[in-house]
Amino acid sequence: MFEKSDEHLIQKALKGNKKAWFTLIKRYESSVYHYGVRMTGNAHDAADLMQDIFMSVFRSLENFRAEGSFKSWLFRVAHYRCIEFYRRWRPEQGLEDVPEPVSTAPCPEGEILSDHVSKALTRAMQNLPLTQKAVIELKFFGQFTFDEIAQQMGLSPNTVKSRLYSALSKLKLDLEVENV
Repeated sequence: MFEKSDEHLIQKALKGNKKAWFTLIKRYESSVYHYGVRMTGNAHDAADLMQDIFMSVFRSLENFRAEGSFKSWLFRVAHYRCIEFYRRWRPEQGLEDVPEPVSTAPCPEGEILSDHVSKALTRAMQNLPLTQKAVIELKFFGQFTFDEIAQQMGLSPNTVKSRLYSALSKLKLDLEVENV
């Protein structure tokens, strides 16, 4: 009936309440998974990354200071785990390995178009450097502000903006070339 705040759930989880922890996971698992898919370009790697992120968050939960939102802190952890993933694996993949995006389009024609656009965007994002890909992900899919992204990534807001606009230019070129 009433949704409990993240902070309330965190306090309960810290006291050993597993249901509170699973409620937090359920609340953010879809966002974290889709973040992983867009960052890695692979559903299997995204699932591994998601598990790693939630394990890391659980181990560090007592360090959450509530100075910002839990979601912002969670995606900061996700960003650093993604960097570690790339340092460990440096995945090489072809375009055929791009995962099938989930579509919420209302009609078959819209679903086909949406599916095509989602795949094209996912492929184009794989060509971006990790730092630019992370900014695109956090700004458009995570819906964070420039200040929140800057805080999460340890950068200035102007650097975040610069990386965003540079990434958008590259994405535009890649998507235009694909549609030729």
